[in-house]
Amino acid sequence: MYPSTQYTRIAMFFHWTVAVLMLTNIGLILSVDYLPEEWARPAIDTHKSIGITVLGLFILRLLWRFAHRPPQLPPIFAKWEVVTAHFVHIGLYALMLLLPLSGWLHDSAWKNAVNHPLQLFYLIPWPRIAWVTQLDPGPKEMWHTTFGNIHTALAYIFYALFALHIAGALKHEWIDRESVLRRMWPFGSRS
Repeated sequence: MYPSTQYTRIAMFFHWTVAVLMLTNIGLILSVDYLPEEWARPAIDTHKSIGITVLGLFILRLLWRFAHRPPQLPPIFAKWEVVTAHFVHIGLYALMLLLPLSGWLHDSAWKNAVNHPLQLFYLIPWPRIAWVTQLDPGPKEMWHTTFGNIHTALAYIFYALFALHIAGALKHEWIDRESVLRRMWPFGSRS
């Protein structure tokens, strides 16, 4: 293991916190159709709150990354592995922005939004996107559907990139025996 290849503790915090929140959001939204009716709305509201939280953490993470260059991959990795890793990371970063934004747009175009104020974790009032909420009912419903479809399509792209990210980490860990997981793992020595 090369000491210079580890991420900072702050980068690790952002990585693992966002990962757990996004996985929680996937579980919540996939379970909505199977929940009792009285649990569905709280699950959706929690999904929205987590999405906005991910957006905020993404902005902080991006600022941190601009100020703290990530460590280089060990030189033993093939060029295609380095290029693939960079493209997957760029895609995941884009989705950390686009998934919450498309969800926020989708929610802002919801016809019942006026009767159901958005609150983060039932504590903090959160605005909807004004230009969307002010649309006439016909276009608003069309945009609600469009933003919902975009949000869903982005989610499927996220699933694919997330699977590639995990598969790459496990390949390097178990097949190549050159751990990249330790670069981002917050537990253990920082040697």
